[in-house]
Amino acid sequence: MLHLAPASTGSLIALVFCFVLVCVFEFANGFHDTANAVATVIYTNSLKPRIAVVWSGLMNFLGVLLGGIAVAYGLVEILPPDVLSPPNGFPAVPMLVSLFGTALAWNILTWWFGIPNSSSHCVIGALVGIAVGDAFIHARGLNHSVDWSQIYHVLSGLIVSPILGLVLALIAYMILRAVVKMPALYRPPAGGEAPHPVVRGLLILTCTAVSFSHGSNDGQKSIGLIMLTIIGLMPGTFALNPDHHVDRTHLAADAAAARPLVAEFDTYNYRADAIASIDRLSSATPLMPSEVRGDVYQVVSALRSVASNPAASGAVKAQARHITADLRPNVEYAPVWVRALSALCLGLGTMIGYKRIVRTLGEGIGKTHLTPAQGATSELVGAGLIMTASHTGLPVSTTHVITSAVAGTMIGAGSGINTKTLARIGLAWVFTLPATIIGAAALFYLLD
Repeated sequence: MLHLAPASTGSLIALVFCFVLVCVFEFANGFHDTANAVATVIYTNSLKPRIAVVWSGLMNFLGVLLGGIAVAYGLVEILPPDVLSPPNGFPAVPMLVSLFGTALAWNILTWWFGIPNSSSHCVIGALVGIAVGDAFIHARGLNHSVDWSQIYHVLSGLIVSPILGLVLALIAYMILRAVVKMPALYRPPAGGEAPHPVVRGLLILTCTAVSFSHGSNDGQKSIGLIMLTIIGLMPGTFALNPDHHVDRTHLAADAAAARPLVAEFDTYNYRADAIASIDRLSSATPLMPSEVRGDVYQVVSALRSVASNPAASGAVKAQARHITADLRPNVEYAPVWVRALSALCLGLGTMIGYKRIVRTLGEGIGKTHLTPAQGATSELVGAGLIMTASHTGLPVSTTHVITSAVAGTMIGAGSGINTKTLARIGLAWVFTLPATIIGAAALFYLLD
């Protein structure tokens, strides 16, 4: 399957199947993750469920459209260059099926049991699993196929953000409680009673902020995956950025500047492949768009290794980053229609399937039910962290940020933590990465 001919009927059918899978995954991401955004407004009767999910879906849509693509390509660069952009233009069908199938299966499994789980963890685990599977297929060491520095960079946001969510929400809740003396903020909703208009407005505002920030971060993840699929479907059209003039002379100059850096400071075992790519980019030999894309990614991967090498001087690292920034616009982009498709799938997914997660957040994390003050504080802190991560190119988990923030407010209120629910969430957090790594690695190996 790995060597399906680029224009064959089999490869086109497989890639169309992958395209459907990525849309379904983003749809599942919407009804799984975005429940975190609507939980407080629904649970506190600030908005009717139907209105809340439609509004949240719209904000997710706008977040995806306006959120950029830094997170999108920060994720896909976990893959080895020869998997990310296969040589000779072969479609990466096994990679796409392994990625979407594994991530989607785990996402639906945790949703079925009402466990707030991270779609980001699912995708990252599957990407790492594919890199591991690639190492076994080619009988080479993991250091050759797995870019540990990039994985560390991506995982750092996922590890730190829940801790920050808990601590910052605890502090923010304590400040709010000391400053604002409105009793309606600190008692759970009663029956169908709507909260005070000021409280209601605050909760709608924080729901809007979380929904928009979720779209700006999580929506980007599917943008990168959709791009991988359409590049496989139509490499001649989409392998290189059609809105960025690819000047072979300029690429040759960048390649020549990268050569001494890669030759001396690349520690990621891609040196030989990167030097070969530099030679091709530096020559006048005609290359297919998919071949240029593959060579650019080989050089970018090597330059990332140079930039993270402790033996390299500050000037060398700065030069490596400068060349990388110059090369990336040739291969890292997203047409408006891809952003719109991602936003549409995420927004539609938001409008269904939210009840299981809403119930867990509203009633299961603390020993008492969620109050408006706790909901507003946790969502405001969550939105701030997610938006910050989106601008820095770090993928974070909306689920884990909001869940930890809710736990922080429960601690601040002295209402206690439901250890059984948190244990379930924690186990899902712990097992998501190994489960998706093993699943994707096995599937990728079998589909070879």
